[in-house]
Amino acid sequence: MEVHILAKEHSVFNQFLAEIRDKQIQVDPLRFRRNLERMGEVFAYEISKTLRYEEKIVQTPLGEALVNTNVEQPVLATILRAGLPLHQGLLSYFDHGRNAFISAYRKHDEKGEFDIHIEYIASPSIDDSTLILSDPMLATGQSMVLSYKAMLSKGQPERTHIVAVLASEEGLEYTKKNLPENTIIWLGDVDKELTSKAYISPGLGDAGDLAFGEKS
Repeated sequence: MEVHILAKEHSVFNQFLAEIRDKQIQVDPLRFRRNLERMGEVFAYEISKTLRYEEKIVQTPLGEALVNTNVEQPVLATILRAGLPLHQGLLSYFDHGRNAFISAYRKHDEKGEFDIHIEYIASPSIDDSTLILSDPMLATGQSMVLSYKAMLSKGQPERTHIVAVLASEEGLEYTKKNLPENTIIWLGDVDKELTSKAYISPGLGDAGDLAFGEKS
């Protein structure tokens, strides 16, 4: 299974990552969302290198040009609500892609422990498609794995790309163990720890709340 960590490559992506982690910059939800979008655009560019292309003749004002163009439009799936800005960034590049949305949430019990619940999926068929499944945080990995398995009700993808801005080491290992070998994982960075409430540390906090406001 391939795992790509973009923070190791020393690009402008690291500036976006630094800003979404910075608690002084996080107070601006518009900037937080925009940084997630820009990171989604970088992920999309990197993923685009793995897709299928064919030569196409394009008529210009002065003649004909032979261009290699993408013939593979992926299905873009994200986990509500935190995944929306990241999804928009991916969609900005894969603008002809089909879209899927998954409602997944943590349901806590009296002991503070939780299970992941999937409420609904809105998705086209993913049979023989390239599936890109995104969520900003890969904490325990349970939401991502359950969401992938729920997507299988819509078909069997040819290949799957997992996209997350931050992962914990535990969440990454869980995901690797529970998804097919031909899955490609794209991460912004990997942090070592999870808190007792299963938040990534040092992480960045609650991505959904930072992007859209605190939940009651």
